[in-house]
Amino acid sequence: MKQVLIQQGEAVVREVPAPGIEPGRVLVRVRRSCISIGTEMAGVRASGTPLWKKALDKPQQVKRVVAMALEQGVAQARQTVQNKLNACQPTGYSAAGVVLGVGEGVQDLRPGDRVACAGAQCAHHAEVVSVPRNLLVPVPDGVDDDAASTVTLGAIALQGVRRAEPTLGETFVVLGLGLIGQLTTQLLRAHGCTVLGGDPNPARRQHATDLGMHAALHDAGDPIAQAHRLSDGHGADGVIITAASPDSAIVAHAFRMCRRKGRVVLVGDVGLDLQRDDIYLKELDFRVSTSYGPGRYDTRYEEDGLDYPVGHVRWTENRNMAAYLGQLDRGGVQVAPLIAQTYPLDEAPTAYRRLNSGEDKPLAVLLAYDEPDDAEHPAGPAVIANPRAEPAGEGGVRLAVIGAGAFARGVHLPNVQALGEAYHLQTIVSRSGHNASETARQFGAARSTTDLDAALTADDIDAVLICTRHDQHADIALAALRAGKHVLVEKPTALSRAGLDALLAFYNDDSAGKPVLLTGYNRRFSACARRAAELMQGRTSPVVINYRMNAGFLPPDHWTHGPEGGGRNLGEACHIYDLFLAWTGARPMHVSAHAITPGSAHDRTDDNFAATVTFDDGSLATLTYTALGSAKFPKETADLFVDGMVLSLDDYRQLRVAGTPARGVTHRTTQKGHREELEAFATAIRDGGDWPIPLQQQHDAMDIALRVQDQITGRG
Repeated sequence: MKQVLIQQGEAVVREVPAPGIEPGRVLVRVRRSCISIGTEMAGVRASGTPLWKKALDKPQQVKRVVAMALEQGVAQARQTVQNKLNACQPTGYSAAGVVLGVGEGVQDLRPGDRVACAGAQCAHHAEVVSVPRNLLVPVPDGVDDDAASTVTLGAIALQGVRRAEPTLGETFVVLGLGLIGQLTTQLLRAHGCTVLGGDPNPARRQHATDLGMHAALHDAGDPIAQAHRLSDGHGADGVIITAASPDSAIVAHAFRMCRRKGRVVLVGDVGLDLQRDDIYLKELDFRVSTSYGPGRYDTRYEEDGLDYPVGHVRWTENRNMAAYLGQLDRGGVQVAPLIAQTYPLDEAPTAYRRLNSGEDKPLAVLLAYDEPDDAEHPAGPAVIANPRAEPAGEGGVRLAVIGAGAFARGVHLPNVQALGEAYHLQTIVSRSGHNASETARQFGAARSTTDLDAALTADDIDAVLICTRHDQHADIALAALRAGKHVLVEKPTALSRAGLDALLAFYNDDSAGKPVLLTGYNRRFSACARRAAELMQGRTSPVVINYRMNAGFLPPDHWTHGPEGGGRNLGEACHIYDLFLAWTGARPMHVSAHAITPGSAHDRTDDNFAATVTFDDGSLATLTYTALGSAKFPKETADLFVDGMVLSLDDYRQLRVAGTPARGVTHRTTQKGHREELEAFATAIRDGGDWPIPLQQQHDAMDIALRVQDQITGRG
């Protein structure tokens, strides 16, 4: 399918894999989409900003790059930044079309229904989009596709009006008469308000007046005095700011236009250098309106489909979208006069160039999409070849990467490239077509797809690297093994004992002749960890291990804490349980775990705990895992006591040794073994022999994690 992407300040139309049907989501063939003249074009301009200017504008990002360079090395940091600068990004967040299919759990829509879609994460300028149920609404018969495609802009305007709480007969000022401002004036008029509006552009003031705005505030006079004169000398009951400008004078004018105890609502993006007296003397209310309403930026609402009860939250973003379409249907809002032009999808680059020029900006511009010739396959192919890819060489492992998130792009794929002929990157699989296509383009993969089965059934793929979210690991790994593919699955191997047992059952106590399974416990492959293991070879006493992980705080709504992540014990601490197994070479016996008793909901028990494991050789290992510490302290440290030696690990930069003349290891940057892990995987596939991590140890590491989880969550 075709999709508009933004690369270094320019719009391009690319062929990308079409999305598939997923639970809780709706597949939509787009007929019209609306280009946001403000938000989108600001993003386009930002993507073309020179690096030096970005550094001046966003010093915090520079600090993150410096920290990355210190941890991963200058070359890796440079490559990461360059990849990000060169990457194509999706654009668009308001569209209308026809339902192609519905995922499991969606009961109220069927193929052929007309719908309007919202969301910068899904309602892109693309021929087909996959949208969560709470981000789309049915379109009334009386509303055409052109009008329906403005649904997101309309919901934003409506939420701003709701935050202002207008009542019949009040006087409101709208500052900024772009598309959202135009819709805001009409919605206020529909509430029975007297509406005044201000904008530097006289054509926009005229548009608003033609569509029912009562009076325009002119630059020729004093707009503050005009607002007071046109409100019977009292001042406006409220002001809604829909402008986009760094100038703080706009918000100051809004305060000064208000009567005593009036309210000002910020919808747009303006300077906020506030003066106390502007607000204090009249005891004004200053409110912020967040996008299209309650539910926005809440993953549970938008992605998981958890609605807010109407008795507690009357107007969610979904209900705002529906209410806006209702106003269009009843004629309370007119949008057709605001649409300046409609471009065919293939001419999107022309549209964006014109919008990005210095010429006068239109209020609304739409993209139109061709009706497909083949109704049964309107999305086009789900697999897209990369014409720039080089053919596979001899001897390299032909690899499919499943899941192209930040970790895969930032760590694994650069290492696959660096290993040269050891691998040939065949396929990138991602739920998002543009992400799959862009990742394939950046890293030279032969093709991209949104179809997992296409990768698992391909004859020219030897192995898969699974980098999806944790809850998918076990199922995808098992499907890949059954398809005869070698598997490197990022940790954790599974989030449940049933998932772990299913993987083990595949081997039936005999892995001979079957594909290699490797869980991504990279730390055991690091130079520091391997040197510690070498120094303990032939030891005559048990080893005592004290490992401390200063993990850092993650907010409660982070995906790691949710069902898709499984929590930080299962998702990250399993790394350390594997290290215990690698260092001791023994089987775990007893597992004991204790978590904190949190003083507030801010601190969690499942990322603040201590776990102790005893082994059948008498060794004792303890992990202290906490999110309570400072980021200025090393993340991972460990002390190992054995045979009169002390081995001290400092964040995989250094292994210090005491009690023996043997040397440790020192690196300039943190080296956690990711590249060495990939080398070991390729060698095991190519040469056969022992697996990089024995199957029993992969089982034992997850078994420890599951036993710890039971105890720190109160299930054990």
